[in-house]
Amino acid sequence: MLEGLYTETILNFKEIRPYPVHPQETSGVQLGSQAIYRYSLKDSDYPVLIIVDKIADSQGNTIPAGHYELALSDERDFLILMQTKNPVAIIPVFKVEEDKEAFNKDHDKEYQKIKKKREKEREKTNKKRAEVGMPPDEEKIHMSATIEYVKEGDYYLIKYERGTIRAWGAVKSY
Repeated sequence: MLEGLYTETILNFKEIRPYPVHPQETSGVQLGSQAIYRYSLKDSDYPVLIIVDKIADSQGNTIPAGHYELALSDERDFLILMQTKNPVAIIPVFKVEEDKEAFNKDHDKEYQKIKKKREKEREKTNKKRAEVGMPPDEEKIHMSATIEYVKEGDYYLIKYERGTIRAWGAVKSY
């Protein structure tokens, strides 16, 4: 018990810490200026769907287990399963919802104040990122994709969510 207390107290002193709190103190490289940050790929515009077991249809076509991007077609009638930007499968959509409350928020004065405050904070952050040579930080959009097996109908239910749009598709399993 005393050992844990002793190590916590020792590590609080700057002179004794095995690694400094700020990496700039020991090296000439600034945090965020390394190539891994400056030249890395941008995040995907699509939610990632993780398929654990392979999915086979009646014609012998299979979707192997793996990580896939899930995109909704422009007409909102198909979900497109992609791996490295190449379409692997097209899944019919049976239900689409759009969050009407999100559109009503644009007219809410309190929400507008919060939005302006976030934009100012993002501007400050982007100025700091530009000084270091990092790309600007963009607003994050909520994205999620899930898949679940429905035993009663012997199909996989796929849920797509990006921003204010939700869509559901199904893949029949054999």
